Amino acid sequence: MRRDRESREGHEQERHEQGDNGLRGRLVRAGVELVDAEGAQALSLREIARRTGVSHGAPRRHFPTHLDLLSAIARQGFAELADRAAAEDREDAAPRERIELLARVYLDHAGARRGMYELMFRHDLLESGRLGLRETSLPLFARLAELVARVRPDADPVVTAGALWANLHGIAQLWYRGSLPLATGGTDPAPLLAAALDAHLGPAEPTP
Repeated sequence: MRRDRESREGHEQERHEQGDNGLRGRLVRAGVELVDAEGAQALSLREIARRTGVSHGAPRRHFPTHLDLLSAIARQGFAELADRAAAEDREDAAPRERIELLARVYLDHAGARRGMYELMFRHDLLESGRLGLRETSLPLFARLAELVARVRPDADPVVTAGALWANLHGIAQLWYRGSLPLATGGTDPAPLLAAALDAHLGPAEPTP
């Protein structure tokens, strides 16, 4: 029976391991769909394998541990956030406006992809260092810091960008978990975003 199982898994690997359409890519896509539908707590190796149509041992050929597979799924979340931020960016806009666009994309991503957002910032994944997950967010942060430097040339752009990111992350977590709507009575996080931008970048110049 064990030989039959190993033979079956070997055939599965041969059939599916090539390219983005191979088993590795299919497992990641199944995980992305699962986390969006049911949340990070649903991401078991067995369920992802079932949705992919392979035996429960097959994923370990590409992802030796559960953390490896979760990290690959989380990397996809960071990649999608970066792609959306790039699509929404307007290079002809003022730096502060571009920061606001980036911040809105971040909050929208957190709200629309709540399971993925939670997974992306799970401390055990980030601390594990698997697949360079912690470094995946750095290009987006570098863009934020570069824009902050243009808005606040008097401030340390890395520190200010870090404080702004922390503020945005807090708004995202507390808003979509219901704490901030309950505390503020608000129905839209936009005023909180505006307050955060003013706090870290200074008041916006009035529109002529």
